[in-house]
Amino acid sequence: MPRRARLAVPGIAWHIIQRGNNRSPCFYSDDDHRKYLRILDEQARTHGCVVHAYVLMTNHVHLLVTPERSNSAGLMMKHLGQRYVQYINRTYRRTGTLWEGRFRSCLAQKEGYVLACYRYIELNPVRANIVGHPEGYPWSSFRANAQGAKDALITPHVEYTALNRHPNDRRRAYRTLFRAHMEPTLIDEIRTATNGNYVLGNDRFKEDVARVLKRRVTPGKSGRPRRTTD
Repeated sequence: MPRRARLAVPGIAWHIIQRGNNRSPCFYSDDDHRKYLRILDEQARTHGCVVHAYVLMTNHVHLLVTPERSNSAGLMMKHLGQRYVQYINRTYRRTGTLWEGRFRSCLAQKEGYVLACYRYIELNPVRANIVGHPEGYPWSSFRANAQGAKDALITPHVEYTALNRHPNDRRRAYRTLFRAHMEPTLIDEIRTATNGNYVLGNDRFKEDVARVLKRRVTPGKSGRPRRTTD
């Protein structure tokens, strides 16, 4: 069966997950994290993507990006993956693949869902019991988005900037989003959409994207089609 083409609409944010092969490590040292972020910055600029949030876990990566063109995110991930694998294989004298097949992605509705993806991404180390609060994890965008730390990779999404017109108050408002754990149903919704290459949003948004792309953007119904009689 052919692979489903990715959902891609310029100007709509993507949540992306890329995992290590067999969930094996992708990062072995701080230098590896820094190298990945440098390549990400380079490839995002080259292919027309802006990065809003990220987290680099031991064996997978989460990104929130907005592409300028329909092929921007795909090209960015292709060249990022290739360049980083070349670096890892050369540095550690290894061969073969590093990534687990295709990266996973979904389109995220601006209203109500983009900020949820920010939280989902930056809370990943907390859910993994690595740290008690996202500020304790060095390889994410939380310190830039919540505390104003310098990070040239990060470009705020319009939903982030809408939190407040003043940067200090905006960051304060952003930090309040992390005072409570995310609702399990919302976490499941993000995971299902991302792993399935579907749309993350309300019914109206899903209908709008389906109309633009002229294809299904939500999971199909399971089971055999029902037989009908004339």
